[in-house]
Formats: sequence, structure tokens, C-alpha cells
Amino acid sequence: MVNIVHKFGGSSLSSAERYQAVANIILAHTEAGDCVVVSAAGKTTNTLVTLWQSYQQGDQQAVSDILLQLDNHQRTLIEQLLSPAARHTALNVLAQELALIAQQTQQQSLQEAALLAHGEVWSARLLASYLKQLNVAAQDVDARQLFTLNDGQLLHQKNQQACAELISANCINIVTGFIAADCQANTVTLGRNGSDYSATLLSSYCHASQVSIWTDTQGVFSTDPRKVKKAIKYSKVCRGQANLLARLGNPVLHAKTLSPLKNTDIKLVVRSSYDSEASATEIVKEGYSKAKRFITTLENIDLLRIDQLRGGEIGELSQLIQHSLHYFIKNGDTYLLVPAVATHQVVSHLQGRANIIESNLHGCAVVAPRNDVAQLFEQATQVLSEQSLVPRFSHQDTDYILLLTDQSIDSDVLTILHDKLINKGQELAIIVAGLGNVGEVFIEQLSQQLNRLQQHFSVKLVGLLRSRSMLFSPSGIVLEQWQSQWQNEAIDYQKTDLLTRISELDYEHKVLIDITASEAFSQLYPAFVNLDCHLISANKYAGTANNDWYQNLRRNLAERNLLWRYNTSVGAGLPINFALADLQNSGDCITHIEGVFSGTLSWLCSCYDGSVAFSDLVLQAQQMGYTEPDPREDLSGRDMQRKLLILARELGLTLELDEIGLTPLMPEQLAQGDWQSFLDNKQLLDDFIAEKAQSAAIENKVLRYTGALTIADGKVTAKVGLAYATQGDALANLTPGDNIFVINSQWYSDNALVIQGPGAGKEVTAAGVHSDLYWLIQNLK
Repeated sequence: MVNIVHKFGGSSLSSAERYQAVANIILAHTEAGDCVVVSAAGKTTNTLVTLWQSYQQGDQQAVSDILLQLDNHQRTLIEQLLSPAARHTALNVLAQELALIAQQTQQQSLQEAALLAHGEVWSARLLASYLKQLNVAAQDVDARQLFTLNDGQLLHQKNQQACAELISANCINIVTGFIAADCQANTVTLGRNGSDYSATLLSSYCHASQVSIWTDTQGVFSTDPRKVKKAIKYSKVCRGQANLLARLGNPVLHAKTLSPLKNTDIKLVVRSSYDSEASATEIVKEGYSKAKRFITTLENIDLLRIDQLRGGEIGELSQLIQHSLHYFIKNGDTYLLVPAVATHQVVSHLQGRANIIESNLHGCAVVAPRNDVAQLFEQATQVLSEQSLVPRFSHQDTDYILLLTDQSIDSDVLTILHDKLINKGQELAIIVAGLGNVGEVFIEQLSQQLNRLQQHFSVKLVGLLRSRSMLFSPSGIVLEQWQSQWQNEAIDYQKTDLLTRISELDYEHKVLIDITASEAFSQLYPAFVNLDCHLISANKYAGTANNDWYQNLRRNLAERNLLWRYNTSVGAGLPINFALADLQNSGDCITHIEGVFSGTLSWLCSCYDGSVAFSDLVLQAQQMGYTEPDPREDLSGRDMQRKLLILARELGLTLELDEIGLTPLMPEQLAQGDWQSFLDNKQLLDDFIAEKAQSAAIENKVLRYTGALTIADGKVTAKVGLAYATQGDALANLTPGDNIFVINSQWYSDNALVIQGPGAGKEVTAAGVHSDLYWLIQNLK
């Protein structure tokens, strides 16, 4: 069973010390059955190419000199790495192979592909021998036994069977990259830098879970980090952008590498063999990473216009010149970017269908999210103009721009381009859970709020959740089209699916906005925090959970420098949590909070004057949508109890929910049975309220259902229930449906601070969530 396929390039095997470093990586990152694909050591392939060119030119002296050079390099590696017994055997085999090459050059029977294959064969054999010397079970495998092509097409079924038979589950398999065989067992090559392709092919045939490409860089960067100090290493890049970069000449990945991974879940990561502890770049499926910005430079290329390009012809040309090619269409014409050294081959192959439009060009390509391309085209053109670089040819496409000039883009100009085009501000990804009335209004308001928010951060809505369905679009959901996108793309999910998608979001900041009323969903908060999500809640359950759970959540948030805001969990859009925080931060000491925290109960008590039975008001409120589906949930007072606990915890108190006294706004027996049972016995509610109202009237007071929290002499008293409000005071004059908070403190002892306003409603609640979001962004600045 192959778990991971590792690939090491020539620079990773350029010396004995590098072989030892690679062996250490293998020891740390592989298990029996895994595969390691290797390239030729150092510049071996280039040396073999030079040998082939000398052979074609009939320069036997040059051939002899190059064979000696190859012998010295391989002999040095063998002598420095292998023990005497293994060294003797390896040197004998090497001598035989070099002698055969010399003989073939003299007999004019040398074959190019077979010659070039030696580099990978030598690397695989030496690395396997060195691992055995370290008591690691290893075997070298010649990929010509694994990969067969017929007329350039891979025989997938045959190859998969060969891999199943020859890849051992009991040892580390060291496999040659770059080479394969045809149906006549002749050597063929997979193109220069084809070892990456070998690795992904092997992973596909062996059903591996991951391919690790170990290189001399730490991953995929926004531009060449050797030229631009502020180049950004990306943790994730989508396959589409990686493919485009490869076609445009970016050296980290190569054009064919990704094709075997299409329609698979195999993960591809790019890592540094020089710093194995450094974080990697993952190349992920489309839709699993936001689109990034890149600048890749182009050197010594020609621009060709092609007539009647045939399907598959670009692949044939790439194979012919051993280099990936990129073509595009502009104004109905097909253009091809070709390395200048290969232009003659390409033009000859196309037999009169190619015309050189521009030659000896340099320049750059900027790859970016689609919505950014037009703006970046203008900015890049302006920067080049300011540096006295006028493009001889430019092209703006869907996902990139191309600017070709007479002069090279040096490090200084590239740095300026990078600063202007790539180094954006930090980005915040928003996931919204709950797409009911408030959720829908929040998203509507978000499109209006973005301009204000974007002054500080690039903000993108990337995820939507409703019940058991989710929609994720890492590059951003189009706000004006979110409903149709939901209809077409939302999928069912389990908890692990949701957490996986959130973990894959490669944003500097993520915030989960919970506009549900689900206790089960609130229990996922610790998992969200572990994925480095900030939290905004309109959901009351987390703020009123068991105190140990609540304190652990708070502690975890603090340790990760994450923020949690839940102002709308009490008072909808009223700034009660802000007010309490400000008072305490200014040094005040709060002694008493009392108020009506339920819009439903506010409306019922404020409207009741005895002329209409209280139960009829309840039914009226139900019809207007003011209550829960079963209004007894409102009358129970549990919602008010939770809200009072949230306020208590905002004051730093460690109360539990059951420590807050609760008296429902109905006789106890009405809580039993179903809704019909309530209706059958509603007279009990009317009598109960009428009696309480009469008692209040005797004292010239009115009924209100309140929550009250008192802190005196270190003792905390908290209760929710019916109260008598004196005529004329704030509680008695409450507008039906409003919430009110009456706050006494050291500074507001005689004349209380009063906060009053709508305590419900989708618009004000959604606006309150936006207030929390704005607060979050201000703090992230």
C-alpha cells in the first residue's frame, strides 16, 4: 500500500551531503511501501545532453572528455557514500555502463533517450544502496518497467498492473523519474523536468494519498524569492493557477505534473529538501483555495502566430522541444510563446503554419483572480512605463496578463511590480451559519457594507451554512448571486466535512458568524477556534453553556489571539455589551442591571391593560410572528434567563444558568402537555395575569417581566420573573416590543444609565451583527 510518493530533483541530490540529507528526510517521512522518485544528480542530465550533441557532431574527443567527467562525478558520490564492499560493486557496474556508452558512440548506435536515462538510473541505484547501508529496506525500480507508452500515449491499465506487481509493500521503492518505455521496450523520456510527472503518474497508478515534491525552494511563492525579498510563500495554490504558472515558465511545477491528479483526491505538496521543517505549499483541487496573485518573469522568448492549430499539437511541440509551452488567442489569432533556442524546431515542425511576430523578448506574466486582472493590467503597464519599459506586446486574458518587452525585468523592477501588484492588505474570510430571516438580511447588508469594510481589510464571504447543507467558495461568493449559487452548488455535509473545508481556507483571518438558534451548532465553537476562527454569535447557547466549557473556550480564544463578539445575543442591535465593557474599562463598578430583554414579553406586558385577555394577546403575537412557534417557550422566561447570564458573564461573574432564579410568565401546569392542552386551559393564564395586574394596580404600578442582577457586598443575586414597575419610571413607560436596560453603577448610582430600543427584528439584529463585524475588523487592524 503506497501512502506517499516523494520526489527529489537533481539539486536535492547534487552532492554526497545532499544524498545524506535526502536519506534523513526519507527516514523521517516514509514508511514501508512508499515510493521515492528521483531525478539525475545535479547537472547530470545537462552533461548527458552535451554528450549527445557532441556525438551527433562526430566530436569523439569531446565525447571521451564528457564520459570522464561523468565518471568522476558518479565515482565521487559512490566513494563518499558507500562502504568498501558496496562501493566495489557499484564502481564495477558504473564502469561497464560507461564503457558501453563509449562503444555505442564508436559504433554509431547510441540512442538519445537511452543515454539520458542513465542519470536517473544512477541516482536511484545509489540512493537505494545507501539506504540499505543504513539498515532501511529499499529497492531501486526502473520506471521503464512501470510506464509503457504506445505512440506517445500511456497504457494506463498495463501500467497500473505493472505498478501493483513491482512496487513492494515491504520496503521503500526508489523509482527512476523522467523515463518510460514504448511497446518495443525502447527507452522514451517524459520531457525535461519529467520526474515530477513520473511522481504524479506513480501516485495515480498506486492510489497514493499524497505526492510530496521536494525542491530547492520552500514552496510556491508569489514571485521568485531569490529576486524579491518580500515574495510571499503561499500555503495553498489551486491546481488551475499552478498549471497556468507552469505553462508560463514558472520553474517550481511543470505543465504535465498535475494532469494525473485530475479527478482524484491525491494531495500534492511542494516542500524544501534543504529545510525539511519549513511549512509546505499544498496544490489543491479547484474550489479548495482562493485564487492568488503571482508574477513570473519571461526571458529570451519568441512570439509566434499559428495557423490552424490542431488538438493535442501543443503537447506534441512541448515533447519535441522538452519544454512546456503556452498558447493564447487574441483578436481571433492563435499565438504561441516559445523559448528562442527552440523557435527553429517549432517553426520547422509546423511546416509553414507559424510566423514569428516578435523575437528575443523578455517580460512578465501576472496571474491573478479574475476580478483583479483588468486593474492589475493598468497598474503593471503604468509601473513599466515609469521604469522606461514599454511593452512591445501585451495581452489581457481571463486569469492573467502578459507584458513582453525588449529588456529583462531585473530584480529592482520586479520588486516594484510586486509591491504594487501583489502585496495587498490582509484578507478576512467570512462563513455565515444560519440563512433565515436575519441571515438573509445580513448578506443583503453585507454588499452595502463592503466598501466601508474594505478600507481596512479585503473581506470575502466564502461559506454559507443552513441546517445540514453548506456552500463553500474559497475565492469568494458573489453576493448578488448567492441565492442562485446556493441552489446550484450547496451540498449536504457532516461535521468533519465542515471542519475540513474551514481548515483549508488559506486566509490571514477567518470569522464564523453564527446566526442560528442551534445549541448543537454552538457546541462546535471549540473546533472552530482550533481552526483559528474568530467568532461572532447571535446564538445565545455558547454564552450560557456550562461555566467550565465557557471558560475553556474563552481561554483557548485568548491563547490563540482570537476574538469573540456576541452583542446581538442580548438586545438585538442595542449596544449593551459595548456599554458594559466601556464602563468597566473606564474604571466604573456596576452594581445593578435590570430590564426587559425579550421583545415578545415586552410587547405582551406593555400592551396588556385588562381590556383584552392576556391569552388573546399571546395568540395575536403568535400570528404576527413575534413568538416562537410554541409561545410557551417565550412565556417560560428561559430566553431571558440566558440573556441575563450572558450579561453577568460580561461583568466577569462565574454564574451558572441554574443559579439565576426563574419564575415563568404562566402557571406551572400550562408548561405540561402539548399546545392544544395549553389552548384548552388558557383561562388559567388569563386568571394568573389578571390577579398579578390587580395587585400591581393597587400599588399604582404595572406588570413587567424583567431580569435583575444585583452585586452588593461581594454577593450576587440574579432572578428573572414578574416585577411591578412604578408608573412613570423607565420600565413602566416601555414602548411595546422594545428592550430596556437600566444600569446602576458607582458613577450611575442615583440616576441610572438607560439603554432602550427595538429588541427584535431582522433588520436591527442583522445590523447588530454588522456592528460586531466592524468591531472585529477594527481590532484586527
